[in-house]
Amino acid sequence: MLDETLDDWGTARLTLNRPERHNAFNADLIAALTEAFTRLGHSADVRAIVLAGAGKSFSAGADLDWMRAAASFSEAENQADAMRLSDMLAAINDCPKPVIVVAHGHVTGGGVGLVACADMAVAIEGTQFRLSEVRLGLTPATISPFVMAKIGAAARRWFLTAEAFGSEQALQMGLVSETAIDADAAQAVVAHWLAHIGQAAPGAVADAKRLALDFAAADITDDLREDTARRIAARRVSAEGREGIGAFLNKGKPSWVIE
Repeated sequence: MLDETLDDWGTARLTLNRPERHNAFNADLIAALTEAFTRLGHSADVRAIVLAGAGKSFSAGADLDWMRAAASFSEAENQADAMRLSDMLAAINDCPKPVIVVAHGHVTGGGVGLVACADMAVAIEGTQFRLSEVRLGLTPATISPFVMAKIGAAARRWFLTAEAFGSEQALQMGLVSETAIDADAAQAVVAHWLAHIGQAAPGAVADAKRLALDFAAADITDDLREDTARRIAARRVSAEGREGIGAFLNKGKPSWVIE
């Protein structure tokens, strides 16, 4: 259901492995993703996490059997069920490690939510994205905060029409960071990102990600500026900060650099 590997470099690779269901979500997969991103996000052995899908598609969103069962739930039970999905998305979005997604095939509904929660995403040529919920009499409510954080006002069109869009449109609106002609080219893009992450201090990367999440679209107030000053001060006196500055001044190499 969810395959996991960790290499010597510190790259954790997670693969959605329900190819017969186009890697659609059910309760078990949601729980597995929540657990994996929570655990890996706090592991000192992990420098980055790459999420991909086995088979013909990255993720087709909600599993039909799961949706069928939810139709018989009460409203309160449905709300609790939706919160478990939201918790999974938050575990990915807020993960302290860099999260990279490789998207291919069909990426539908909640699958788009997964892509939106990544720090970097590459879409292979031919990938078809669709926020399809309104065609089922539903809305993309649970994934909407994460999707809108990535694509902003563009969501108004795609939420309402549920039409398909391709990798180039996903790139233009900021849902993905790069496109690739095929799977090999996508892996080359991932390798490029990982090489750069390997030059950066892990703690600084986690703090930099937190900056991006906390201050996105925030008003520049006195309190915000004071917060940024506190954060850089803490970095400067940290072990990583001292080592990094010392290595730079002495033309050396800090301990975290991976060749």
